[in-house]
Amino acid sequence: MKPFRIPVALRWADFDPNFHLRHSVYYDFGAMARVEFLNAAGVTSAFMEEHRIGPVLFREEALFRREVRPGDELFVDVKISRLRANGTRFSMRHELSRADGTCCAVMNVDGAWIDMQRRKLAEPPQEVIDALTQGPRTEDFEWQ
Repeated sequence: MKPFRIPVALRWADFDPNFHLRHSVYYDFGAMARVEFLNAAGVTSAFMEEHRIGPVLFREEALFRREVRPGDELFVDVKISRLRANGTRFSMRHELSRADGTCCAVMNVDGAWIDMQRRKLAEPPQEVIDALTQGPRTEDFEWQ
């Protein structure tokens, strides 16, 4: 289970008038990292469309640790923190860190998979289960 990390670029529009990173940008970074993690595992938007499934979030939270400033070099790590064996429910943790390793924020999400036609929760295809079970895990990972 090798780590999954992506760099994120800061834009002028990501900051408020006090040059603090806007709170919604943290969530955008988490969403972008989740999508990149799934894409890297072959669970692309085309795959989801073909199988008529998609992820849905029940909870999303951010814990702010250190200030992010313009010019910071940032990375987001994606880790699986909880998972049902059949892949229907999952939790992920996204850690936003500076290049020097300083943790700036931790974003936690709880989600499931939805059948896009029936609009009901569904068990995902094996490829999704494989991506989640083979993904990097948090130190406190637990099976649900």
